[in-house]
Amino acid sequence: MQEFLEEAKKSSRTIANLSTAVKNRVLNEMADALMNHCDFIISNNEKDMSQAIMYNLDEALKDRLLLTPSRVEDMANAIRQIASQSEPVGRILDGWVTTTGLNIQKVAIPIGVIGIIYESRPNVTSDTAALCFKSGNVCVLKGGKEAEHSNKAIALVLKEVLSKNKLPEQAISLLPDSSREGVAKLIKEDKYVDLIVPRGGESLIRFVSENSSIPVIKHDKGICHIYVDKDAAPAKIIDIAINAKCQRPSACNAMETLLVHENIAPYILTGLEDAFVERGTILKGCSETLKYINAIPVTLEDYDTEYLANILNIRIVKNIDEAITHIQRHGSGHSEAILSENYTTVNKFLAEVDAACVYANASTRFTDGGAFGLGAEVGISTNKLHSRGPMGINDLTTFKYKIYGQGQVRTK
Repeated sequence: MQEFLEEAKKSSRTIANLSTAVKNRVLNEMADALMNHCDFIISNNEKDMSQAIMYNLDEALKDRLLLTPSRVEDMANAIRQIASQSEPVGRILDGWVTTTGLNIQKVAIPIGVIGIIYESRPNVTSDTAALCFKSGNVCVLKGGKEAEHSNKAIALVLKEVLSKNKLPEQAISLLPDSSREGVAKLIKEDKYVDLIVPRGGESLIRFVSENSSIPVIKHDKGICHIYVDKDAAPAKIIDIAINAKCQRPSACNAMETLLVHENIAPYILTGLEDAFVERGTILKGCSETLKYINAIPVTLEDYDTEYLANILNIRIVKNIDEAITHIQRHGSGHSEAILSENYTTVNKFLAEVDAACVYANASTRFTDGGAFGLGAEVGISTNKLHSRGPMGINDLTTFKYKIYGQGQVRTK
């Protein structure tokens, strides 16, 4: 493990100092290589899908695991969009001249070696590798066992492009020991690894956060809400609610609980019920909700559950304050939305709800690096420090101070 990470650390010096032109050329070649090797990638993904069926993995996990030609094309397009982003390294974040004549610049630099631990989605391999490369970082990737063949195939394609350009292949590496013990070793190697980014299930996040001696940026679960205010526009409610829950229920930015103001509940719940039932959604409701629609009684535990499936909680609340209290108690700090045409109410929600992304009159499904125009993201950070929300290339930099003097010495 140490020898492997030492090579990764060595390669970080080369990657950190690549020019923008070289990085962009290599990234576009990586995108082309994914398309040229699409059949190879999908054939390896089929091995993972076969095992997923054999071990009876749930439908949400299989959906995240599946690669198709269009999904491989999406991966390639994400890399091209990352290449098109402005250069993140070398940005002057701030600058000033002190009273002693020192010219101080605060300059963005790569973080170094980033360990990324993730589950299920093979596209994370190409997305995070490209994001790290663009931001001058080396990545050590640890995907889930369920995607082992897919991840190896994608990494091999990307590493071949590095080799072709006479760049160190260690810049994009899969952790050689993918066991839990291997992860436990990785997160203790603070001599070689500068940052750990875990994204996945609650148990993985907790294990890494509690045991890592390396700084961690968590990409935790998404328990997302939409609050339908009494002043919501009826024409928008059903479309946004259906999109947030049903467009891709297995995504972390999918809605898990719909909060409805008591004044509007009698007029919209039956229409919402029809729309959700048509799409096969299992509805769970509070005692007030059950007066208007057929649903399974909801429990307190349900409000704290990330379903990652086509299941929705519905709760009627008295006002916006009760909605915000519910969100703060049960939300995960990911994405929250309000539907309202009342400017004051909207601003109160956006100001008081503590989450990485807060929306007014839009679906929570937009919390995504691609949808934000970032090309892709390492994940959706629920941390409050360094990075929050979709973590793109600028979030994969830190900074240093460059100080220019003309012979000054300190006298006091």
